Amino acid sequence: MWIRRTLQGVAALAGLTMLGAALVPATAHAQSAATVCGLGLSTVTAGGDHKEFSVKATKPPTAGAPIVGPAGLYPDGKARLASSVGYEPVVPAGLQVGGHLVLGSDMYYSSYWTDGAGDVVPGTVNLTKVGGGWGVDYVYFEQSHYTEGFNYSRSAYYALRDSGQLIRWTGGWHNRQTTTTLPAGIKTMTLISQTRTYDSFLTTTAAGGLYTVRVPTTSPLKPVVKLVRGSTWQGFETLVSEKCGSQGTLLLGIDKDTKTGYLYAVGHAKGTATVIQGLGKVTGTFSDAFYSRQFLDTPEAGNLNGE
Repeated sequence: MWIRRTLQGVAALAGLTMLGAALVPATAHAQSAATVCGLGLSTVTAGGDHKEFSVKATKPPTAGAPIVGPAGLYPDGKARLASSVGYEPVVPAGLQVGGHLVLGSDMYYSSYWTDGAGDVVPGTVNLTKVGGGWGVDYVYFEQSHYTEGFNYSRSAYYALRDSGQLIRWTGGWHNRQTTTTLPAGIKTMTLISQTRTYDSFLTTTAAGGLYTVRVPTTSPLKPVVKLVRGSTWQGFETLVSEKCGSQGTLLLGIDKDTKTGYLYAVGHAKGTATVIQGLGKVTGTFSDAFYSRQFLDTPEAGNLNGE
């Protein structure tokens, strides 16, 4: 959707996200390894420029220098909400990039190709309107695309309203289902796990709670909610997650009021027994309207495994 990156840069980011579970303890007595996990972030500036950077799970955590471009890809001040951004290498060189984006109150699917130098290939920019009605009451949106090699895949779209209503679409945008059985005062959520039978999210509430919400792929929409922590998580309006190791999650919590981000290593989700290690405040300022995960969108590479 907004990535301007060479294949060498992609390889460097993949090295951060795919290496071992250095800082995510699968059990309380797990030991650190030498490898370091990380996550890639994408956003759009007030001027409509794409901006991307990475965060490494060192202690304290460090943010890489931001890369700004392509410039002026979207109208100034209109980008408000987005899904994760997938990128895929293409022949002979470059990337195919795509994701969903809310401009004003309209949802679009945005995609383009870059060449081997990281520049947008002329004629490949595509901005397709999905529909209207995506006002400020929508506080979260994500597409879960789960794959098993080239033999199996499934997709679902999720949206959260500030009323606490969770909406899911399957079969494209046709099978719409809703539920209000989420924790009271839910603020935001982030996808942490995908399988054939369910998607799982971490959510925060205004009262400070942190919960997992497991959503079976069956109908009707009936999430299974478990408490992870009962307090101290109320400051985060945005969560971004990435897998770390075979069962862990790297979790970034962003406080929009103070424009700060804090990084956590979260073990395999087990309710209140879930191991969470605070890594500290991330360097830099988080002042853009939203932040999304960016990931390598090839079979199984983008699957999350936190619950």
